[in-house]
Amino acid sequence: MPADGPSVRVGVLSLHNSKETKAICNAIEDLGHEPEWLRHENTAVDINGGTVTLEPDIDIVANRLLLSNTEQPSEALGLANIYDSLVPVLNRPCAVMTAIHKFSTATRLADAGIAVPDALLALDTDRLNNGRTDFGDEAVYKTAIGTHGGGTWKVGADEIVNPRVGERQAFLQKLIERDEGRHRDLRVYVVGDRIIGAMNRYAPENDWRTNVALGGDVEDMTDELPDGVVDIARRATQVIGLDYAGVDLIEGNDGWYVLEVNPTAGFKGLYKATGRSAAPYIAQAAIEAAGGEVNRERVNELSATLDDSVPSCKPVSTTPDPTETIVIGYTEDVLVSGTSGSETVVAKSDTGATRTSIDTKLAAQIGAGPIKSMTRVKSGSRKSSKSRPVVDVVVGVGGNRHTVTASIEDRSHMDYPVLLGRDILKHYQVDVRRRVDGDDEVEMEEEEEERLE
Repeated sequence: MPADGPSVRVGVLSLHNSKETKAICNAIEDLGHEPEWLRHENTAVDINGGTVTLEPDIDIVANRLLLSNTEQPSEALGLANIYDSLVPVLNRPCAVMTAIHKFSTATRLADAGIAVPDALLALDTDRLNNGRTDFGDEAVYKTAIGTHGGGTWKVGADEIVNPRVGERQAFLQKLIERDEGRHRDLRVYVVGDRIIGAMNRYAPENDWRTNVALGGDVEDMTDELPDGVVDIARRATQVIGLDYAGVDLIEGNDGWYVLEVNPTAGFKGLYKATGRSAAPYIAQAAIEAAGGEVNRERVNELSATLDDSVPSCKPVSTTPDPTETIVIGYTEDVLVSGTSGSETVVAKSDTGATRTSIDTKLAAQIGAGPIKSMTRVKSGSRKSSKSRPVVDVVVGVGGNRHTVTASIEDRSHMDYPVLLGRDILKHYQVDVRRRVDGDDEVEMEEEEEERLE
């Protein structure tokens, strides 16, 4: 039950399934208030006779829309903006728009006197590459909108880069490295003025990106944060205009720099490192912002568990949810992007392949790389195995984009320059009867099933 006062109806705006969404909904209910999971099945806005009615009826919204990996984030932002005009919204859409665009974030922070790495965004190819020498022997090259480490590369001094990767704007940024050995950064989770927890994130082997989604390790730093870092994280969240955020920082030889301010930072790594979930604190912030009350001791108790069970407020679907499963064909048009270009090609789906692979010539055309490591690949029909280089590429499929570590092979003797493996196909349902190249007869082509040895 709430500490005192009326029950607050909190809408959690999330058109996807995630641990975070479920945990926030459960925390709202555990704190004695009413969660409403705003999804396709139950969400409507009715304008009738000049009166606007929300379905379901809510007092406040906790915005958990994932925008970074969608093709058109403006559509979802428009939905959030509707709510923002009618009820209070935590993580307002205008602030989220700034936060998901990494260069916009850096610009806002720098203008407020918060240290960020030097960076260059240019719409002209020559201007971008003419400024490359300002960043030293190695630079970071990244898409302005991306997630889970997607669309981020190290590039050498002689590598030519483009102002765009696929449909995304891209920019150069100074590489900040202080320690020898494994690359690491620091994430501080902020809700309001409160530091919920902090963790060092270490890059996995053969990588330099620290994202937990990529296999990075974590280490609790909550009780070891310097006062200066606490102030920077709080101020960065306030400058961007967010009510809660994961602030990513890195320490250079001359102090701390803010890398990103993430409006939908995940809870998994934080909970693993600290044993603390941010969900009850976000629930508390929403309830109190709407005039409700909570038992603060109960909030601390709930934070010791990451309750991602299916919440009772999840609406029942009467029709298939278009966000649950996207169907793609046996062959599909895909946009493959690297550091120097993009190509639209026809790819073949192969659920037997662990890893996506691309043709050597195509990899050269788009600037796939640099080579991260070598992998041993064994064919399902032969006992022998081969070594292949693996590189990061961005693959656009069905309106979504995925950054995967793909292998490079000579596919000139095959019909398709790209093979989609389970690293991408796990997000889709494959209809083998459907193909974009106009041939209804599916001719099975022997492929090598990739697995690490």
